[in-house]
Amino acid sequence: MSGRIHETAVVETGAAIGSDVAVGPYCVVGPQVKLGDCCRLESHVVLAGDTEIGPGCRFSPFSSIGGAPQDLKFRGEKTRLVIGKNNVFRESNTIHVGTSGGGGVTSIGDDNFFMATVHVGHDCQIGNSVIMANGATLGGHVTVMDGATLGAYSGVHQFCRVGRRAYIGGFSVVTQDALPYMLTVGNRAEGHGVNVIGLQRLGMPESTIRALRNAYRTLFRAKLGRREALARVEEEWGGVAEVAEVIAFIRESARGVIG
Repeated sequence: MSGRIHETAVVETGAAIGSDVAVGPYCVVGPQVKLGDCCRLESHVVLAGDTEIGPGCRFSPFSSIGGAPQDLKFRGEKTRLVIGKNNVFRESNTIHVGTSGGGGVTSIGDDNFFMATVHVGHDCQIGNSVIMANGATLGGHVTVMDGATLGAYSGVHQFCRVGRRAYIGGFSVVTQDALPYMLTVGNRAEGHGVNVIGLQRLGMPESTIRALRNAYRTLFRAKLGRREALARVEEEWGGVAEVAEVIAFIRESARGVIG
């Protein structure tokens, strides 16, 4: 153990604490927690369960990380939470370990930003550079791919996927897979085309954005059957990597996609 541990904090025997770690007042770090270098726990943070946290993560007050899943089938079996590096967890986040029925691991990548009162349910798989705004909620078994943004108080149903660079509008209710690069908004959520402004800010070439827009129109506005529409998109714009990604995302969907 090294770093600054406040005298009111409880770091239980067995916890592995990296170098230059700050554990603030009234924090609790459980015996199975592995906390990477340069992490910061401001105050009243609870790290529990079999939880491994990479370096450079920051936790604001009243975050509860690694608690038991909110799943009536859970019987205390050994499951885990794995968190990468440089993630920010603001006030009152709740992130739960996995369940045996969902693979046993809740996983969070690197450089993600979770605003206040975000909830990540059991067995979720979150990539890198994801933003979840205040009150955004993931049911169990949700996959969120790199660079996605979930607006305030949006909710994603169990077993859904949110594609890469997708944008979910505030207060949306997502009950099917949300397409990569697209705007998905509403209760129940509907597709609103390509996230043009977001992709322009990322420096995506206009030719790629144009191909995505053409693909979207063909898939959802050309009055074609899904199989025929996918074949036409693949033939005309499938050479664009981002369009090919959208095609693969649709074909791999188990719950159907929001269009």
